[in-house]
Amino acid sequence: MIRLADWHARSAVDTFGDFQTSDRGLSAAEAERLLSAHGPNELEDDPPPHAIFLVLRQFKSPLIYILLAATVVTVLLQEFLDAAVIAAVLVLNAVIGFTQERKAEGAVRALMGLVVPHARVVRDGQEWEIDSRELVPGDMVLLEPGSRVPADIRLTHATTLHIDESLLTGESTPVKKHTEEAEAETQLADRHNMAFTGSVVTSGRGRGVAVSTGTATQLGAIAGLIRSEVSMDTPLQQRMSRFASAIGAVVGVASVLVFVSGVMLGGEVSEMFLTAVALAVAAIPEGLPVVFTITLALGVRRMAQRNAIIRRLPAVETLGSTTVIGSDKTGTLTENRMTVRAIWAGGEWYQLAGNDPMSGFVRDTDRNRDEDRSQDRDGDGLGEAAKLVLRVGVLANEAEAVRSADGVHTTGDPTEIALLLGAMGEGIEPEVLHQDAPVVAEIPFESENRYAAVFCRIGDGADSAVEVYVKGAPERVIEMCDRMWWGNEIVEIDAECAKAAAHEMAGSGLRVLAMATDRVEGSLVDHSNPPEPAGLVLLGFQGMWDPPREGVRAAIATCYRAGIRVVMITGDHSVTATAIAKNLGLGHNNGTDGDHSGGVGVLTGADLAQMSDEELTDKVATTEVFARVAPEEKLRIVKSLQGRGDVVAVTGDGVNDAPALKAAEIGVAMGRSGTDVAREAADMVLTDDNFVSIAAAVEEGRVTFDNVRKVTFFLVSTGVATIIAIIAGVWLGWPLLMLPAQLLWLNLVTNGLQDVALAFEPGEADVLDRKPRPLAEGVLSRELWQRTVVAGVVMATGTLILFRWQLDRSGVDTAEAITVAQTTALTVMVIFMALHAGNSRSEYQSVLRINPMSNPFLLGATLLAVSIHVGSLYFPPTRFVLRVEPLDLATWVRILALSITIVVAMEIDKAVRRRSRH
Repeated sequence: MIRLADWHARSAVDTFGDFQTSDRGLSAAEAERLLSAHGPNELEDDPPPHAIFLVLRQFKSPLIYILLAATVVTVLLQEFLDAAVIAAVLVLNAVIGFTQERKAEGAVRALMGLVVPHARVVRDGQEWEIDSRELVPGDMVLLEPGSRVPADIRLTHATTLHIDESLLTGESTPVKKHTEEAEAETQLADRHNMAFTGSVVTSGRGRGVAVSTGTATQLGAIAGLIRSEVSMDTPLQQRMSRFASAIGAVVGVASVLVFVSGVMLGGEVSEMFLTAVALAVAAIPEGLPVVFTITLALGVRRMAQRNAIIRRLPAVETLGSTTVIGSDKTGTLTENRMTVRAIWAGGEWYQLAGNDPMSGFVRDTDRNRDEDRSQDRDGDGLGEAAKLVLRVGVLANEAEAVRSADGVHTTGDPTEIALLLGAMGEGIEPEVLHQDAPVVAEIPFESENRYAAVFCRIGDGADSAVEVYVKGAPERVIEMCDRMWWGNEIVEIDAECAKAAAHEMAGSGLRVLAMATDRVEGSLVDHSNPPEPAGLVLLGFQGMWDPPREGVRAAIATCYRAGIRVVMITGDHSVTATAIAKNLGLGHNNGTDGDHSGGVGVLTGADLAQMSDEELTDKVATTEVFARVAPEEKLRIVKSLQGRGDVVAVTGDGVNDAPALKAAEIGVAMGRSGTDVAREAADMVLTDDNFVSIAAAVEEGRVTFDNVRKVTFFLVSTGVATIIAIIAGVWLGWPLLMLPAQLLWLNLVTNGLQDVALAFEPGEADVLDRKPRPLAEGVLSRELWQRTVVAGVVMATGTLILFRWQLDRSGVDTAEAITVAQTTALTVMVIFMALHAGNSRSEYQSVLRINPMSNPFLLGATLLAVSIHVGSLYFPPTRFVLRVEPLDLATWVRILALSITIVVAMEIDKAVRRRSRH
């Protein structure tokens, strides 16, 4: 956990003393000494791995080792065509992997781009512009609009200074800064007397003492977290590694078994050696790496069409294995557009008339149960108290909204913009109102005070007066009031009634601001130090919300149906986050238990700070909302979820999110609002910043894995059939079932076409109705391994039967008879594989119910593979190379009739699986 010095808890005077500096800044000599002591103000840049290292890393896989050995052996056998194909697979796999990894090396270097090249400082009482690398702790730094903060700074002067810290805190609105010290426990987002490296000054001016530079800054601490996090292998990479090891072991044992048993049963040593090697090459699914890559690439393309850009190929499948999605709130689950939805004023309720923030307000007849109250209003129009509530929202406001020919243009905090637009919907123009009530003094909003106030002059000349307008947290503003507007008169305040109204508003998922006013003695208002308001009249409340994005609630429900928990990880306050979570359905039907608030478990950053890692690991199972969290806390949440065995996808857009994005199995960055650092650390980027796109990516991820599984099942089951048939033939003492060249042909022509075509399979209808696959489950499930054995036995048995039948038909084992029998065995295996490709299209659905044209690539590849083989039986050059002969009509009829058994066997197996599944 990052723990830097608590400079925010030090006063400005103490900070000057700590660094032995003043407003005149350091002397040039002292700055030079400190530069030598602390080093340059820059982040360490890890050099990228050498290209040769990245290339070699692409060959670290058991399956790749086997393919390398197969390449060498096929060259020794002078089967140069097959050797070239295997080598091409290896090269293509290495090129794609190298390209992806090379792109992924820029996270920390993107972070370094936030360190500004120049800084304005005061040294020896004079202003200088220096290279930011030369900035040292103790320098007096000047900040102005548009500049990026060059170091972590304890502010000593701030004039209407606002800084955008979204890259560090996740907060989308600029933070107003001051110079007063804060409590040591104050979280990063609330340290309003600090300016942090990489953040941007949006307005105002300020200056302060540089307290941390380079790697000692908050940005430097995040860079350290990024470096320390090792990117984890995705579930698919882990499965493929285990699968490759298993395949290598099985093929190795089978080859040795064929060679040893063949020699012991009287076979020629050289012949049995060639057979064993050919069997190994034929049984190894050397096409799997390239088909794996093609399948993932197709998934990348489909995801891009659904607004999800994949940066690393294996991440395509990872979302399909995800069990928890940790999502940001603002802009991902919501629209990042605050809107005033309700007003409570004078004891009456009003609601927004439409979806447009400027559609005006009407009385809420469902909530206004007391019809005896009388207000000065026309029909369903606003009462006087409600108009005053809107007026206060405009005057105690630092945002701007200006009408023009092409609409309303706004700048400032989204919450304050919402107040302006709500008032404009009722015909209150901010510019006109500010002219009629000019501000003479103000108390800006501070998190400690929880309110803002403006003192405005009303009227002209001798008739002028000063009125104070206050907006802030309901509890705080109610404390400042002794009266309230009720109906059309002012009465003694009923604090409990007011708090109940505010609570009802907050319970509806609204962020609540209270509005109050009073007339004050103008002579008592000190422009530079206005008095704290007291004895006010409570006017009412405005309730606003950031509306959820369209389709997000349905997308979350889809995730739950697919067995995926969705949790919110946000820098926003817990009350707001919880209300949004409830509105979106978080925590409903997720199968968790524990202490929930209306179905939603909540933890704040302060709660996390009090928990051990073990306690947090237990608690994350029943928590849907993590509010007000810091960067290292988000990382802890991800690691705690992983500690429970979850596969975690996490979203983020700021620099502060980068460590968590890198640590998660799949990091999802925002394409519109995200920083370059977040995008570089992530595996996937959303072009629309929308959670709905994550749900779509989950679907595509599962389709991608299904297709990898289908290809794997097809290749492995046909390989098993070949191994069983060859070993059985050797043990029965028969002539060789197939020659080495024929085994290589079988592998090259049939598998080499249909396996690629299976990668184009469309998704099945129930892909999102299944639970996430267990991490312990391999590329093939237990059921598919069992089906693989069944398919292998059926195809091997059919091949052996026809081989024996053809030998018995000739009556004597002449060379010509053996050639015809071997041709028959080879051909029946080709037809078996052609039909079995259709069986592989679905794990449970009958091939008879799948439209052949839904995957025209597979239909075309199957017809092409069979056509090429049939042609090879009649084309003299291939007849010579493969040592095959044309087959008569009776043999073809038997081949086709027997080949149907693989479809029958697989249909029976699927029917049994469907019944047990239900």
